[in-house]
Amino acid sequence: MSYAYYQLPSGRVASLEDDCEFPPLSMALKDPNGLIAIGGDLSATRLLEAYQQGIFPWFNEDEPVMWWSPSPRMVLFPDELKISNSLRKTLKKQPFEVRFNTNFSAVMTACSNTPRLDKNNNPAGTWISHEMIAAYSELNRLGYAISMESWLDNQLVGGCYGVKIGHMFYGESMFHHLTDASKVAFVHLVRYLQTQNVGLIDCQMKTPLLASFDGREIERDLFIQHLKFLVSA
Repeated sequence: MSYAYYQLPSGRVASLEDDCEFPPLSMALKDPNGLIAIGGDLSATRLLEAYQQGIFPWFNEDEPVMWWSPSPRMVLFPDELKISNSLRKTLKKQPFEVRFNTNFSAVMTACSNTPRLDKNNNPAGTWISHEMIAAYSELNRLGYAISMESWLDNQLVGGCYGVKIGHMFYGESMFHHLTDASKVAFVHLVRYLQTQNVGLIDCQMKTPLLASFDGREIERDLFIQHLKFLVSA
């Protein structure tokens, strides 16, 4: 398939029309790491197609849709989940009521409203726009996107969400209003995914929190090998 291209200082990126297939992963840029296409829509069909190829959308509200497949890729093997002693104590106390998938859009909205910093520790805008919330809420309606939620006194105080296809899970974001609320939700999510025989959690980018759970980086080629097997399993 032939593509129109955006020319960037570090190379060219495919311009994705609504009816266009994603380019091969070999075309992903090294700088910025993993940018593979710009444009297209956030329809359920497009999002599912992207995830099954190891591609995800990530862009600010004032930018066009941008698609990424970075290398290395942060992942967590569910059976390798590491829980710190302090978090084990919190889990034992059961400070929150943990609910599965009861208010998906509220979790996304809370993630969107969480203040974030860029790599220079400056305030950064959210990438979870109203358009993204609507798109993933549709995936939730279709049974692909799920949330795990921490509640206290009937108030949502923490949670996380992502997309499950076959035996593969793609983590998207998390938030907390109270200490450990997102961590508790995440541990419950991983335990749930273990019961569903999910073999790999895509965490996208490395963070200290994910590393503390024993997440690790693997090269894109190895990630895609795991993905292709698990998505169709």
